Amino acid sequence: MNVNISSAPAATPPVALVRDSTDRAFKADVIDASLEAPVLVDFWAPWCGPCRSLSPNIEKVVKEKAGKIRLVKINIDENPQIAGQLGVQSIPAVFAFAGGRPVDAFLGNIPESEVRKFADKVIAAAPAGRPAQGSVEDEIKNALAAAKQGLETGDLNTAAQIYGMVLQHQPENAEALLGMVRVYLKAGEAEQAQAVLDTVPEASR
Repeated sequence: MNVNISSAPAATPPVALVRDSTDRAFKADVIDASLEAPVLVDFWAPWCGPCRSLSPNIEKVVKEKAGKIRLVKINIDENPQIAGQLGVQSIPAVFAFAGGRPVDAFLGNIPESEVRKFADKVIAAAPAGRPAQGSVEDEIKNALAAAKQGLETGDLNTAAQIYGMVLQHQPENAEALLGMVRVYLKAGEAEQAQAVLDTVPEASR
């Protein structure tokens, strides 16, 4: 049963709080939309039981917030490209975008109360209106802090994914590169750690 959303008439509400999206529409549905309000991106697949449990909770929380935050759902079986770029290795994986940039993430099926806390945190930290000068740097700084916290609490998957997001935007960010080195060392993958360390700019070592 294939429903082509893109060919539907433009009778949909001006702002859909919850929508399905694709790799091709990611820029418009997530990057551009997050300049107006934070966007949660739920990477899921039909075969994933925890995804089916988490999804209604995220939708409920987003609808409660009445436009302060939106939800975009991406089926990674049909749209693997963006998930691959963000380093998604297990699902459900939920990324928060604000001001056109990824700012936070969580992995796994968490309780509704935790989803609500996560959404509140993202809304509170989101830049108001158009991103201010230097706000991208602030968001990268916030993302690095979240990754460091994941590293310290042993949540290596989340730490690795956030460091990966930062490196998408700043491939030579020494803090993110060194963070990935620490992730690999904690995971017992010394060769991978050395490979990443070799890419750290000489001045930052």
